[in-house]
Parts: sequence; structure tokens; C-alpha cells
Amino acid sequence: MSQLPVVVVGAGPVGCTAALLLARRGIDVLLLERRPAPPAVPRAVHLDDEALRALADAGVAEEFLAVSRPMAGLRLLDAGHRVLAEFARDPGAGRHGWPQASMFHQPDLEAVLRAAVDRAPRVTLRAPAEVTGLTERPDRSVTVALAGGARLDAAAVLGCDGAHSTVRRLTGARMRTLARPDRWLVVDLRAPSPLPVWPGVHQVCDPARAATFMPVSGDRYRFETRLLDGGTAAALTAPEVLRPLLAPFGADGAEVVRAAEYVYRAQVADRWRRGRVLLAGDAAHLTPPFVGQGLGLGLRDVHQLAWKVAAVVTGGADDALLDTHGAERGPHARALVRMAALVGGLMTGGGAGAVPVRRAVLAAVGRVPALAAYATDSRTPPLRRGPLVDRGGPAGRRLAGTLVPRARVRVDGRECRLDDVLGSGTAVLALAPSGLTLTAGGRRALLDDVDGALTAWLGGGRARWVVVRPDRVVRAAG
Repeated sequence: MSQLPVVVVGAGPVGCTAALLLARRGIDVLLLERRPAPPAVPRAVHLDDEALRALADAGVAEEFLAVSRPMAGLRLLDAGHRVLAEFARDPGAGRHGWPQASMFHQPDLEAVLRAAVDRAPRVTLRAPAEVTGLTERPDRSVTVALAGGARLDAAAVLGCDGAHSTVRRLTGARMRTLARPDRWLVVDLRAPSPLPVWPGVHQVCDPARAATFMPVSGDRYRFETRLLDGGTAAALTAPEVLRPLLAPFGADGAEVVRAAEYVYRAQVADRWRRGRVLLAGDAAHLTPPFVGQGLGLGLRDVHQLAWKVAAVVTGGADDALLDTHGAERGPHARALVRMAALVGGLMTGGGAGAVPVRRAVLAAVGRVPALAAYATDSRTPPLRRGPLVDRGGPAGRRLAGTLVPRARVRVDGRECRLDDVLGSGTAVLALAPSGLTLTAGGRRALLDDVDGALTAWLGGGRARWVVVRPDRVVRAAG
């Protein structure tokens, strides 16, 4: 069984990251993509520092940082583009050593990932290759049928093939809708010189013409606006209509690179696994963009799945370990998708009667520093209690299911980040009279907590020790 490759279907950002994570665990991967080349169409533009842990473990974090820029925060505007509230983000390093949020052009990220795939000796990319069938065998392997009649055997299959997932359809999984769909026009722009605009995200909280404007990276910008009932993308992109919408941001002279209608959906798959066929990314969930978690959710999926698949296909764990994929990721995805739909409604819905209420509430939030800080916090809800998340006791309730900070540490006189010494397996981090100890890979080491961040984090969680999973999630604390 261990000699068979794992097949990853879909060579977008989630699929490529999954392939790289598996390869770094010694697993041979066959990456199948139905398109002959990556699309030049930008989609995702935002990634937070939690999801960046996945790219770091895939070996491409520094390359991603080179093609992205820190996100300055969020401004909420009224219909006249007056500021209702501003939630600024510190552009410096957060708890994981990177900006809390980054803006990027998706084709740039895809180029970084494809180059890493090409360098990875254990990953083979086959494109175009269209999956037409999946057959589970008695030995738990999976036979994958391709268009044209070819067949191949896989130790497991990861369906990372997007919103219209073939793998999801072949497993019989269905998407469950959590909120009504929302039609928006998405316009990608380029400007010959920097626009005179605040560098964060602008959200126009006008039920009559909700809109979003944001600098992306380099000379790229994005404008989005809700399509009203009966409205069409063609009508709204007529120059005499679009230019006045762009003018408040100084973008009325920018080049329109692309304009397309998107239907924002709030959906999560009703199941994430059939045997050794598993779903991840947009194949498993679709979210409105209002909390910027579309790509981040998918990267979290494969970061928390790759080590489990590697353990199962190499005989290090029973197949029951794969049950935790949907049990952990499903509730987490549903929570974030519902949050995105709720935030979108609060910012842009409610009709004219909601406008004064929204103004009053936002003014109150802006006067409470703790609430304002929460609006820009990149942390997502902890994973639910389960076989791999023990939330018992005061420390477990606070820390289990969350990510351990990627803090600065010093080991044997060498300064690095915690992830650099955690290793690829389970680790135990504990307070000791002389500092912190780390037990990982059968070795115990003394850590110097350079900034005191880990000690403070443990103290805030009322913990003296934590068990850290291979995906940097806290399994238990006490």
C-alpha cells in the first residue's frame, strides 16, 4: 500500500499545497489537473497568518511574502463614503511572525506553488488530466479513472478540485446551504501609478449599493459591488456607469483587467470522506468573502489533513484517523462560513432603516478598544473537542484546538521560530524552572523564550504544558 502514490485532484493553491505537504512527509504524490495551465484569472486576494502556517510547512512562505503585502486594516464607509469606523492593523509581525493579514494576486501565488511542485522530486503533475471515476478496492486503495480510458491506483485521493468538484460528485457528497446566495460584480483593475487611497480594505455599508474596494499588490486593485435584483454585469460595467462607482477611490482612470459576475455562496459539504477519498478546499465549502477566509479555510483543511493521510497510507495509523478530518474541519468551516454571512449582512444588509442603527453600533465599537481589536484579530475559532482535541480542564478549554504561537526561541545558542524545532510529529512544550522544555522526535531540549511570548501564552491559558500536533494545533493542555 505504501508504494502507491496519493492522488491529489486539482492543482490550484489548495491542491498544490496538499501535494507539497505530503511530499515533505515522504509520500509520493500524483497531482492531477484538468486544465493544461493555471488560469490567469485572480480570485483569492487575502490570507491570514494562521493559514500561512500551511504555506510555511509546504516550504513556500518566504516566496509568498515576496509577492504579497501587509493588509492595513478595514474601513467601513457610509453611502457618502464617510468613515463610519476604522479598524487598523499593525503592519508588523503578529503572534506567528508574519503580518496578521496579507494581500496578494492569486496568479502570483499559483506561480510560486507550481515552481515548488516542479522542484519536488516526489510530486508528479499531470495536466490536462480529467477524473471520471473512483472505485474503492478491498485493500482500501482507490482506482482512479481518467478521461481517455487510463486508470491508476492510489493509496488515497484528495479532492481539491474546486466549487464544481468532480470528486465531491463521485463520492455522493452534497453541499448544504447556510445562507442565501449573493450576486456581486468583481472588477480587477491596474493603475499606472499608485492611487491616492488608504491602503486597507474599504467596505461601503450602503444597502442600496454595497461595495468593496481594496489595493491588492503592486499596481493591482479590486472593486466589488452587489448586483441588485434585475441588474447585470454588462450593464454595470458600461464605462458611463462604472467610472462614477470607481471615482470615490480615485480609480476611475484605472485599466479594467477583468469584470465578472460572482455568486457568493455559503455552503459546506454534508460529508468530507468516503473511504480514502477526502474533500478539501472549495470542494468542501464555499464562503462569502466578508471575513477573508475562502482560501484560508482550504489551506487549513490540507494542513490538518496531510499528516493524517501520511500516517494512514504508511501504516502508522488506522484508517479511523481519517474520520477526524470531517469531524474537525466541518464544524470549523460551518462556523466561519456562517460568520462571513453574518458579517456581510451586518455591513451591507438591512435596508434604509438599518443605516442609523449601523452607524450607532459602529461608533460604540470604535470606542471600546477590546472590540475594535477583535475586529482585526486573525485568530479563528478553536477546533471542537474530539479524539485529537482534549478540551478538558481549564487549560484545555482555553488552548486545545488552537494554534501554538510561532514564537521566537533560542536553542543551543541559535535563534529561530518555534516551528523550526517542533519537528514533523507530536511535540510537548512545558514550563520548567530554567525556562521552557521541548520534547520532540525523541529528543528533549531547553528553549529560551526570546520575547516571552510562549510563557505569556501558556500563562494566559493557565497551562504548564501543551501537547502540539504535527499541524501545530494544541491537542491537550494542563
